[in-house]
Amino acid sequence: MYKPLDISQKVCLVTGGTSGIGREIAIGFAQAGAKVVAGSTNPDKVAAIARELGSGHHAVRLDVADETSVRNAIAETKNKFGRIDAVVNAAGVIARKPSLEVTTEEFERVIKTNLTGSFIVAREAAKVMKDQPPTGSKGERGNIVFIASLNSYISLVEVLAYATSKSGVLGLVRGLANEWAGIGIRVNAIAPGVFPTDLNRPLIEGTDRGRWLKAHTPLGRFGDADELVGAAVYLVSPAASYTTGETIIVDGGFLAKGV
Repeated sequence: MYKPLDISQKVCLVTGGTSGIGREIAIGFAQAGAKVVAGSTNPDKVAAIARELGSGHHAVRLDVADETSVRNAIAETKNKFGRIDAVVNAAGVIARKPSLEVTTEEFERVIKTNLTGSFIVAREAAKVMKDQPPTGSKGERGNIVFIASLNSYISLVEVLAYATSKSGVLGLVRGLANEWAGIGIRVNAIAPGVFPTDLNRPLIEGTDRGRWLKAHTPLGRFGDADELVGAAVYLVSPAASYTTGETIIVDGGFLAKGV
């Protein structure tokens, strides 16, 4: 194994870690030797992922839109493992609806989870990271990985609140990377292409929208969520010690394809 990609013994908190992309990253991190804490609002899913991850890992109730819930999950992670090396912000919601019909409450719900919630998690984790001893010779105390989207770069119709939130994620990445480099925290993102999950499956499987998305992807298929794990491992590993403020796009070539 290329040693700089080794994340064994790193303590990694994954929000939205019981389903979809978050779950695959949590499991992938565990397979790579990290100590994983998976967070979710659903108590049944929290219990299930705890059993699946097994001993040496943990799962917590975590609502990213609730500051008290976030603080409790961060504290529980630190109390159990002594530190937090990485956070992956994978919790998210989406709703497809014509923009003229979207209520203010519906719009704000998506923003609160995907954007504000991601910031709350990053901020509370960074408060712990900045005061813990650095690892390695580069002075790194921790790193944050956000989950962006194709919607961070292009417009996919009738998901305006989601697209707005994911565009905002890129602003978080750039701003926090600049602010927190001086305290030893790296901040990056992964922008997945089309990956069927419980969140988006009704929108893309067996629909005209899904057929178009697949046809526009040079690899000719949707992604499997485990195909994002490598990018996540890289970003939290020592191999990425000089990578901050960046977004890795994993989209099967979607954004590279023209007319």
